[in-house]
Amino acid sequence: MKWTGMYLFGYIVLIIGVLAALWKLEILASIGLAWTVIGVVILLGIGIMIAVASSGTKQNVEIDRS
Repeated sequence: MKWTGMYLFGYIVLIIGVLAALWKLEILASIGLAWTVIGVVILLGIGIMIAVASSGTKQNVEIDRS
């Protein structure tokens, strides 16, 4: 579970870096706040889905009832 959190943390840092680059290039000003927020929410959703999907192998637990 801790690797899932690290992956998600890295993904969030990546999104922040991309947003900072777009802000520095003044592209965010032409896009607008609403579309920027929508894009960030979509990217976070994709990051969460990827982090959960790659969180490890699924195993069945057998209980010995004797």
